[in-house]
Amino acid sequence: MSITSVTPEGRFRVGRHCPAYTVANLREQEHCLALGFLPDGSAVGNAANFPPNDVAVQAARTIYEIPNPFPFRGCTYIDSGWAAARAGDPSLIRIQPPPPVSLRAALDGHCPAPSLREIVTGLPLPLRRQLATSSTDPEELVWLADSCCRLVFDPDGQPVGLRYRVKNGRAEAEIDDFELFETVANNPCLPDIYKEVMVLRPGVQGGSEIVGDFCEGSTGVFEYLRTNSYIPWGHYAANFAHSSVRYRIADLSEEDMVGLRHLYYQRVYMTIAEKLGLAPEVRRRRLSAEELEALRRAVLSEMADGRDRPEALATLWGWNFGYDFSGSGYRLHASHQMIHQQYALIPQWVMDTAGGSFPSYCCGDLVAEAVSCYHRDFRSDFFRDYLRCLTENTRTDGGQGPQSLVVWQDAHVLLYVPKAQVSQWELQLLVTADAATGPVGNVIEADAEIRRSLDLGILKAQQVLAGLGATMVSSIEYSKRFGIDNGQRLLYAFLPKLPWSMGAFSEAQGRFILGPYPEDFAEACRRQMD
Repeated sequence: MSITSVTPEGRFRVGRHCPAYTVANLREQEHCLALGFLPDGSAVGNAANFPPNDVAVQAARTIYEIPNPFPFRGCTYIDSGWAAARAGDPSLIRIQPPPPVSLRAALDGHCPAPSLREIVTGLPLPLRRQLATSSTDPEELVWLADSCCRLVFDPDGQPVGLRYRVKNGRAEAEIDDFELFETVANNPCLPDIYKEVMVLRPGVQGGSEIVGDFCEGSTGVFEYLRTNSYIPWGHYAANFAHSSVRYRIADLSEEDMVGLRHLYYQRVYMTIAEKLGLAPEVRRRRLSAEELEALRRAVLSEMADGRDRPEALATLWGWNFGYDFSGSGYRLHASHQMIHQQYALIPQWVMDTAGGSFPSYCCGDLVAEAVSCYHRDFRSDFFRDYLRCLTENTRTDGGQGPQSLVVWQDAHVLLYVPKAQVSQWELQLLVTADAATGPVGNVIEADAEIRRSLDLGILKAQQVLAGLGATMVSSIEYSKRFGIDNGQRLLYAFLPKLPWSMGAFSEAQGRFILGPYPEDFAEACRRQMD
């Protein structure tokens, strides 16, 4: 039987550990030392660390163990001591914004003004990288930018581009330290014109072809084709244009989200339509909203017909928001601060080296397997029961306080806190609407109204997390393969990285440790919606 917290009774299964045990004392030596001294001069010692006998643990804190609804995502553990501290005041569930940072201002008055720039740009490289990450001083960041690359300026002193050199027959930007260059350019406080010439202009980061765009009002998004990609059949990236700088979630509008997602839907529908021989003769412009929906309907109708059905493709969609880089040289998240989303179509099969084949990996297939196993074990519909568990949830600790896991919902989607999270502060967005043939499991089955709800729900999830202080969030889509009827619903997961919870050996085992109870985190999220 697969282990899941979902039950046919519509109640989450929650385990509770009440530890009490005895530990044999096998220590040979004692090292009793003074740790420090009180104001009266008496010593603070460490004798408690060296018990003379066996250790009897009578009543350690209660630990709650919650299997993930989807068994492949592991199990969540909540320390009741940590969670209780936040239960009384959900406003404690947040990351405080960092204070302003300016080495230039801190040194001002301690050394001559002409020397400030030399000091900042002459720091050891790890310190310059750390300053490039944390500084909020635009002038200081300009100094760092000038120190790591060669810029070309107009007569007014404004940068107009990078200086290039020819190397091995190709033009190459003159960059002294690429990590410092990237980190400075990804700092939101760097003036926009520097961001533009360093990393935002089309082509400055490489020769990826732009094969789609969405330019309307203040929104500008380019669709780049990544031909030589870690995704072996290539993928697409919807990046905001150099004229639409979007480094913060607060800068992201509903129209912006429509633009990002329109390119995703358009590429998926057009690719499938081409395989079915239905692709319209549209070139050098984007499909209108009406044309997009008409194409989706045509594709769905043709696939339902059953003739010449293409392989059971699946979508791959993801979004890494937020960039960070440590002075020690570790990239902590994403490749670029500028908001962008990536997507591809996953084939059904991959040829193996012996001439055979096996299913190509798709994370949505893991959901399909979980749904199938649940039906086998309980003779019940997983998502029906999961939705009932979510809507009828009771507090994990059984005490007083918020009960609901729901953050926001409309007629088509549900944004909620999962009972068992695989990342502290995880949110999920589930399509609750049905199509004519059953649950909506992928974007081919999602009509225009459902897509609008999805776009809005994704935006709200990011706004809630940003409002709580999250600056690095990975978002993924769990989708059903095209042409399959298995009861699977389209699901999105939003996974923040928190300063105190970046992932370690526990997470590598599929064991996820949480701070607050999920119900209290849901309350903190709802307060961000006000």
